Amino acid sequence: MTQLAFIGVAGAGLLLLLFAPFTKTALWRATVTPLASIIGSGFLVSAPLLAREFGGFAAPAMALLVGLAALIGWAIRYNIRTVEPLLGQPGNHALQSLEKLSHIVLAFAYFVSVAYYLSLLGQFVLESAGVQNDALATGISVALVAGVGVLGWSGGAQKVAGVERYATALNLAVISGFLAALLAYNLGILNAGGSVMPPAGKAQMQGLPVLLGLLIVVQGFETTRFTGDDFDPATRQKAMWIAQLVSGVIYIVFFLLLSPLLADLAQGTGVAAIITVSGTVALMLPLSLTVAAAASQFSAAIADSLGNVGLIEQISGNRIDPRHAYFLMAVVGIAILVTVDVNGVIALASRAFALFYALQCLVAWEAARQTPAQKGKAAAFLALAGLCAVVCVFGVPAE
Repeated sequence: MTQLAFIGVAGAGLLLLLFAPFTKTALWRATVTPLASIIGSGFLVSAPLLAREFGGFAAPAMALLVGLAALIGWAIRYNIRTVEPLLGQPGNHALQSLEKLSHIVLAFAYFVSVAYYLSLLGQFVLESAGVQNDALATGISVALVAGVGVLGWSGGAQKVAGVERYATALNLAVISGFLAALLAYNLGILNAGGSVMPPAGKAQMQGLPVLLGLLIVVQGFETTRFTGDDFDPATRQKAMWIAQLVSGVIYIVFFLLLSPLLADLAQGTGVAAIITVSGTVALMLPLSLTVAAAASQFSAAIADSLGNVGLIEQISGNRIDPRHAYFLMAVVGIAILVTVDVNGVIALASRAFALFYALQCLVAWEAARQTPAQKGKAAAFLALAGLCAVVCVFGVPAE
């Protein structure tokens, strides 16, 4: 039953995402990039980590992360709507300085995110082969980062970026099939007289920094902030809202359906433990998840590389050409991979994006405080900036 549920829903989802009329609209094209970046393989990574740290409270913990991302998204949508027109006006030096500083921080965050995506890709590939070897996983990730650098140096990254639509469709289709298989698995347990209740929850303070260190798994919505050349502000705001809503629902439903497997996940090893555990639900899932995860991770790494090259060119005033930017990304990415383990890369990426989000919230605060009618909004943005700063300072890797 679970096999049929997975095949049927995943197959229908893939056809829908490739050929349905809505996929040709500007709104969908604007939504694909943030949705692909948010959903990526975050749900695969977060499952074993939250199961170990929070037990039966894994779903509420993920809901907190989704809620934090929603608040940050509100601030960035305000920046699209209100701040962008102000940035071109002379005299607003504080606003312009904060915006420029946030771009510099984002450039570093992209360095880390490329390493994050490709380190996970190495982990997923080895997990699907039943191999537990951190050194080999790091070696694969280093080779992939070097490959992305060479691809960018040769001018091939733009061509590879064209596969994002297909990688996203495949990933979302497999995720939909996985959710359907999990639902069938839960119903099977109930029909047999079993229980699908989660294990006992853990509410320990030491789990909170680990949760903060997982902010990266709900990151990606901010990409709409930088697609102004392709889409108007209204489309970008709506695209971000849709991407966050869809991904948030997927994350929370996934953890709720995962309840009977949380105890097994908590005993698993590595961030890709879900690959192994998924075989309990349906035999096809480990391979399907690995293929979809690998495609989405590589596509996301290429997309972030392209975005970072544009940022580096902008920050440097076009003094650093794209080929040298790719070389720089490869060097920094390899340095991160050989000095930090995969959990450390996840936490480092979360901290880098949390700092960017804090600065974007300060940008929103600076704009709102200049308008007397928006004093309440300004206070909310300032509080949100402080919360992002807490994530940046206190987010830690899972042990």
